[in-house]
Amino acid sequence: MPRGPVSVQLYSVRDRLGDDLEGTLERLASLGFTNVEPYGAFVIGSDAYAAALAATGLSAPSAHAGVLDLNDPSPAFEAAASIGVRTIIDPAHRTDDWESIDGVARIAERMNRAAEQAHEYGLTFGYHNHWWELEARPSGTPALELLAARLSDDVVLEVDTYWVEVGGVNAPELIGRLGDRVKLLHVKDGDKSRDTKNQLPAGEGAMDVPAILDAAPSAMRVLEFDDYDGDTIDGLAASLAYVTNLEAAK
Repeated sequence: MPRGPVSVQLYSVRDRLGDDLEGTLERLASLGFTNVEPYGAFVIGSDAYAAALAATGLSAPSAHAGVLDLNDPSPAFEAAASIGVRTIIDPAHRTDDWESIDGVARIAERMNRAAEQAHEYGLTFGYHNHWWELEARPSGTPALELLAARLSDDVVLEVDTYWVEVGGVNAPELIGRLGDRVKLLHVKDGDKSRDTKNQLPAGEGAMDVPAILDAAPSAMRVLEFDDYDGDTIDGLAASLAYVTNLEAAK
């Protein structure tokens, strides 16, 4: 089976983007990245992002934008479509609704509505987890799994494998249970704590990255640091080399 393409979440280099958007993207391209995943800042700067992507030859097949809490998410959808995004992903939905079956059903309704709205712009809607959707276990099942069973078929999941394990769930096993709905993986490593400064390049921490990639072989691999106690570009280069070597061996 063909292995999924590799991307990088631009939140990893957020401190550089404000000073030099095009230069930062050019640096990522020089490492070998061909895809990037913008985060919410692109919504108010879509023209600059479109120009920088064109200048560097990079594509943005997916992007993060918080839309679930907006009365009118159309600006985010318009901005995403304008820079070539195909999948727009809400990066975090923090609510007490994760703690109950009825609450999870309400979340699913919000996401299904968002998917309908996104479709009007030619976009697929998805959701990215943190730890709280796994720690919350109404009826004993992680809330993220309960959510998946209530989503319409066209809603996808971007599984942040690190936060899954912070939430106390085995990431490869969860990915297997979620099945084809998992279209993207956030790949990161570290000590499985909430201290993001302890995150490390892929292959250097406690995460079983090979098993994670094998659990969803065709999903896009999105490399990311929430934070990193080192040079982030060097860390991303190490992660890319590790994942590329793993995939080449398959």
